[in-house]
Amino acid sequence: MTMPKQDTDPTRALQGLADDRSSVRLRAALAVGSAPDPRFVDKLIERCAVEPDFSVRETLTWALTRHPAPETVPGLLRELRSEEAQARSQALHTLSKIGDRQAWPALTRALLADADDEVARSAWRAAVVLVPEGEESALAGALATQLGRGGRETQLSLSRALIALGEAVTPALSSAMTDPDPAVRAHATATERLSRDPDAGFEFAIEEAKRVVALGGNGEAG
Repeated sequence: MTMPKQDTDPTRALQGLADDRSSVRLRAALAVGSAPDPRFVDKLIERCAVEPDFSVRETLTWALTRHPAPETVPGLLRELRSEEAQARSQALHTLSKIGDRQAWPALTRALLADADDEVARSAWRAAVVLVPEGEESALAGALATQLGRGGRETQLSLSRALIALGEAVTPALSSAMTDPDPAVRAHATATERLSRDPDAGFEFAIEEAKRVVALGGNGEAG
């Protein structure tokens, strides 16, 4: 059977972005990304904020990265002030893929501590990508304020972000490992252990860290 040719008309593709079928929206995003046009940037950004399908969102992000950063970054930065969590999260995700460090000042402590876990995770990933040279220690300190937050997925995301900062994270982790909150101490300890032994796995590191914290920090029964 002969497969139909993909419609590469970007104007028609834009209409497809609002189709009820995710397969049509996916093809539409591919078409727009295959023929970059600054007139379509705002529509792509708007769609990111409401698109329910993960694969389509990823393709929308890809389509945006196909455009020059000066055409996309201003609109994405505006999305960071949106009241919609998905708009903030997807904008942060896209900014991390674009990698334009002019976006760095917009990654505020408020975003790094966003009440929505998905937004916070996206902010952590973007911050690690965009942090200017010399700002790593300050970023590590800001990220360390989120230790102990959320469930496994959120904690693992934060640990990965902290580890990605390299040696700059050492003082922040050392301080957090003496925090009064046992959840913070355990998460900091697990992150430090994971940085030394990435093959150990986060699940093992966090359980071992909890045991150490419960035993008073020395890992041995009294």
